[in-house]
Amino acid sequence: MLTVISFLVAIALLIAVHEYGHYRVAIACGVKVLRFSIGFGKPLLRWQSKSSGTEFVLALFPLGGFVRMLDEREAPVAPLERHLAFNTQSLRRRSAIVVAGPAANLLLAVLLYSVVNWIGVQLPAAILAPPQAESLAAQAGLVGGERVLRAALDGEAELAVLSFDDLRWQLTRGALEGLDIRLWVQGEKASTEREFLLGLSGLDSNEVDARLFQKIGVTGPMTRPVIGDVMPDSAAALAGLLAGDEVTQVDGKLIVDGQQLRVLIRQSVTNQVVSSQIWTILRDGQRLQLTVTPRVVLEQELPIGRIGAYVGAPPEQVLVRYGVFEGSWQALGKTWDVSVLTLKMMGRMLIGEASIKNISGPLTIADYAGKSAGLGLTQYLAFLALISVSLGVLNLLPVPVLDGGHLMYYLWEGVTGRPVSDAWMERLQQGGVAILMLMMSVALFNDISRLFG
Repeated sequence: MLTVISFLVAIALLIAVHEYGHYRVAIACGVKVLRFSIGFGKPLLRWQSKSSGTEFVLALFPLGGFVRMLDEREAPVAPLERHLAFNTQSLRRRSAIVVAGPAANLLLAVLLYSVVNWIGVQLPAAILAPPQAESLAAQAGLVGGERVLRAALDGEAELAVLSFDDLRWQLTRGALEGLDIRLWVQGEKASTEREFLLGLSGLDSNEVDARLFQKIGVTGPMTRPVIGDVMPDSAAALAGLLAGDEVTQVDGKLIVDGQQLRVLIRQSVTNQVVSSQIWTILRDGQRLQLTVTPRVVLEQELPIGRIGAYVGAPPEQVLVRYGVFEGSWQALGKTWDVSVLTLKMMGRMLIGEASIKNISGPLTIADYAGKSAGLGLTQYLAFLALISVSLGVLNLLPVPVLDGGHLMYYLWEGVTGRPVSDAWMERLQQGGVAILMLMMSVALFNDISRLFG
């Protein structure tokens, strides 16, 4: 239920802000707005403004919206109202009305990111877990336990790394843009800084997924290898494990991180056959040895080991909070960075350098909306900001039927001095609908693959 409610609130808010941008600028430019609708289909709620005459509608299907303006191309306009029609406005005013929707989404993102920065959010500290062998982090000499202080992509200034989220964002940018990254870290015990170079430019990063971060060697923050809740009659319970046990060795291998332990449990199965493991644990200051035999389960049709217990303590948390001015500036920078990265990613998908599996649709958005809402207000606001940026950037693409497509028409009109002909307009609109339907189909297919594959 939380997923559905948080998804509907997110979609309704982002669409309302987008359409309000069009509406507000249209009114400011002297254009008469006939209807402001959130959603399509049967109206659930409607009312009319006495001052402007605009009809406001909340419709049955909230996955969209529109602002209908007085326009001679859609219906006859009385001579006395011709100056209020959209099509009679100057090129500058029409362009301003069209661009106002995406601009409103981008401004909303800045506001939401600012609020998150002002409130503050608890995030995992940027302490590295032991990297997998052959990963870029392992090749660079990182061993785990290091706290990342600063990072710098090639050609950019050093930036403070305040949380693991900051580090993941910089790694994502570097991998997608083919830029190496320098990390300045502090060891678990040593107070001196060391510098490491990760060669992200050599990665084949056509998808941003768990496998990409496995190649980098930074899959998650450091967590103590402590056993949490143990399910009754599970492999962990049968082995005698209790909540609070800290695992120090598995088959003589030193264990320092929860993720490291989870990998060994998963890898205990070979050809459907599970191998027992000798675990050394610390319990109430005493060192014990237990024989643990994970159970075979299927994950995406692959057999892996599971013990039926929560593995790994929560990572160390840090409070990330900014003042009013710094938080606003950080929010503006984050909105810009996400917008640029989104455009670059779309460009790479267009030329085949990035996988179309990165396109997400309503099911994935709903899933993330529910998860972020469950994590708290700031996480949900950050999610809304991210989707608002995506909506703003998507609508600025030069695709007919989108706002960017209309701006493309106006560019043609500004250069040639004449508008796009009705015949060409119809052909382009049909092509735009086809492109949009194709993108929606790919997004929905990706959603189903992610959630049910």
